[in-house]
Amino acid sequence: MYAGIDLETPQLVTLAGGQACVFTQRRPGRETPNEDAAAVIPGAGKCCVLAVADGLGGLPAGDMAARAVLQHLAGEVSGLEGDAQREAVLSALEQADASIQATGQGGATTVAVAAIDGDSVRTSMVGDSMVVVCGQRGRIKYCSVPHSPVGYAEASGMLDEAEAMFHTERHLVSNVIGMHGMHVEVGPLLRLAPRDTLILGSDGLFDNLYVGEVVELVRCGPLAAAATRLLDACRRRMQDLSGERPHKPDDLTFILYRQRV
Repeated sequence: MYAGIDLETPQLVTLAGGQACVFTQRRPGRETPNEDAAAVIPGAGKCCVLAVADGLGGLPAGDMAARAVLQHLAGEVSGLEGDAQREAVLSALEQADASIQATGQGGATTVAVAAIDGDSVRTSMVGDSMVVVCGQRGRIKYCSVPHSPVGYAEASGMLDEAEAMFHTERHLVSNVIGMHGMHVEVGPLLRLAPRDTLILGSDGLFDNLYVGEVVELVRCGPLAAAATRLLDACRRRMQDLSGERPHKPDDLTFILYRQRV
């Protein structure tokens, strides 16, 4: 688990079913803790669970909330596979929500989870951290919808991607772990073709790069090299003050995954 730390470069993790590349780092120039966290949790056989959590800024204990949800996931899903793994993900998220609220500290977090079983993956989402699946040639096979007014407006066609990216209320989130009324959105069962890339990212990634830009950077080549390209592009965008491109300095966390071919 990568919580409360800053990585200098993406870290490659070898799993029974494939490879994951993880990166997390606090906002440039920030002195307070990194409120993002990531986890790569091995399961039985070729199963694993990947998760990215983004503790809400502006609230107390955001970093603790992000850490707590990943600790609950690790405690519930380790060593499992199939339906048991997917059911454990939901149980862990509900337990995390209850435990964070019980502390009374007011912390909250988003989370994006991918439960992988061989060549299949099921996502579970709370908030505006996102999951994307793309093919080697760049076709977007799946893209989650952020749980936010702007996210829903873009999904419905009321806003295009550029309008959504620059919207003044893009930062508002309508569903988080640690607050009353939390709900988990379970995505469809997806099949990962050989050389597909699975991307999980906090809003520090998807508020600075369009989905198409992310896909173009990671769709092919060695996974570690793809992760480095993605990190470099996101860092450049966070430093871009031109106003012509998306620009939101923030904590940045992502996981890239490809199954073993």
